Amino acid sequence: MKESYDLAVQELKRVDHLFWVSLKYTRTVDVIKHVIDRLISCIGYGLEALLKYAKEKKLMTSLPTNAGLRCDVLKRTFPDNLELIEYVNFYLRLRKLSKAEYTKREEFRRHVTMTATIDKGEVVEVNIDSLKQDYEKTRNFLAFVKKVINEEKEEY
Repeated sequence: MKESYDLAVQELKRVDHLFWVSLKYTRTVDVIKHVIDRLISCIGYGLEALLKYAKEKKLMTSLPTNAGLRCDVLKRTFPDNLELIEYVNFYLRLRKLSKAEYTKREEFRRHVTMTATIDKGEVVEVNIDSLKQDYEKTRNFLAFVKKVINEEKEEY
């Protein structure tokens, strides 16, 4: 559980560098795509830490390996935790965005934009500002994971 959380923190450091250094100087859709992929990886490790926590608490018996199944299991294990369900939906949306076909606009400029089509025609535009919101949401998610995991240790 702690190892998964530490891996998530390491991924967040990589996202931090990609966002504040690489994207600042290159401003390409490829860097935006890499940031999204790293955010997905970071959240995935956080979800894995929550699953291991649930297994230690005997709330579930086995850990699924498929990302979609992991999300479903977390939603079923913690149905009252609306914050967790919101983060899981955010993770699933990022995964759809990463796999979607996309176009590039205004590369090498401040308003570089990745335009992708997901979920039956929904058009999503990802730019530096929206990417920063996703980055902040991922940071909040890791704080949430840390809070949940540390609550377990305070019970002893």
